Amino acid sequence: MQLMRIGAPGAEKPVVRVDDAHYVDVSDVTPDFDERFFGSGRIALLPERVATGERRPFAGERIGAPIARPHQILCIGLNYADHAAEAGLPVPDEPILFTKSPNTLVGPHDDVRIPRGSAKTDWEVELGVVIGRRTSYLDSPDEARDAIAGYCVVNDVSERAFQMERGGQWSKGKSAETFNPAGPWLVTPDEIPDVRDLGLWLDVNGVRRQTGSTKTMIFDPYVIVHHLSQFMVLEPGDLINTGTPPGVGMGRDPQVWLRPGDVVELGIDRLGRQRQRVVGPR
Repeated sequence: MQLMRIGAPGAEKPVVRVDDAHYVDVSDVTPDFDERFFGSGRIALLPERVATGERRPFAGERIGAPIARPHQILCIGLNYADHAAEAGLPVPDEPILFTKSPNTLVGPHDDVRIPRGSAKTDWEVELGVVIGRRTSYLDSPDEARDAIAGYCVVNDVSERAFQMERGGQWSKGKSAETFNPAGPWLVTPDEIPDVRDLGLWLDVNGVRRQTGSTKTMIFDPYVIVHHLSQFMVLEPGDLINTGTPPGVGMGRDPQVWLRPGDVVELGIDRLGRQRQRVVGPR
């Protein structure tokens, strides 16, 4: 299934996409795709609801993030060896963890706003993993499969000066408003033959900047979820950004940063694509 939320910000309704032109409204099953929905197991009710529900045409509605604001957004840094190399940093021995403010979450086609004082706003196409049940102390990476509700496209927008030059506290460079576009939909694991073999790409103003594949991840999604479960309780609906392949603006020579008026387009095989316009500070 492909779970979506459509409508104005703060008033999205949960739907299931059935093809490019149609969806089934499932708001009678759940008011939102949120922690309560995933934690209750009501996702198992959706296939029958979709099979018998009225197919409605998309009519230009805004697409929101495919999940409601999560309990937390967890991020894995330097999870592609070639990205670590372009950043001039060693390949990590275990996943590098940082957090991102949950209120950074926006829709896949919403504007990305450069924060005040920014000179180095950057892009990062990433695979997003959404947790499907309360999870802690998993015994193995294989057990993590049953803890995952689905996968989505994420743009882990970053302000590198805030991240690297303001005390080395990565969350400061990751948590500005609009810095986590997600979607357009959440794809359930049964529709992904191999999450460890998905192509990723990102363009800025029509120029290809990133090309990669999840098969070159250092730590795959199952390893990441298992690892994190040893240190914290993962709640239903939590979002994990799993790292980016090479090609970010920070890694170019000379470095390239986003400016107002730029257009960023990105996507992942089987998970859809995003398009954001970059706008200036408030």
